[in-house]
Amino acid sequence: MEFPENLQYTPEHEWVRFEDEFAYVGITDFAQSELGDIVYVDVPAVGKTIEANQVFGSVEAVKSTSDLFLPVTGEITELNAELLNSPDLVNSDPYGKGWMVKIKVSGGAAGSALLTAAQYKELVGA
Repeated sequence: MEFPENLQYTPEHEWVRFEDEFAYVGITDFAQSELGDIVYVDVPAVGKTIEANQVFGSVEAVKSTSDLFLPVTGEITELNAELLNSPDLVNSDPYGKGWMVKIKVSGGAAGSALLTAAQYKELVGA
């Protein structure tokens, strides 16, 4: 299981990668392994602003459906269109091609709720 050091994590199993005023968000390797085979990713339309810790979509797996929580406040500027036809990218490459949304950060992060790779690894018992 991977825990890239260049990302920050949430206790709800999302990751965030900051690039200037933008951030990419997806679910962790741990989360995708717990969910099983991802069959559908539902995220909001571009242009929607969402507050940190609010639901920004859901991911449907063979076993269950799970809400996705945004780690930072911002406007959705891009959706990963590849996930429409290949939601399994979340399983095969959760930190690369499996990213879900790109947001323009407009507010604070989820504060102390963001974890380092070491803290997240400890949280999931890996």
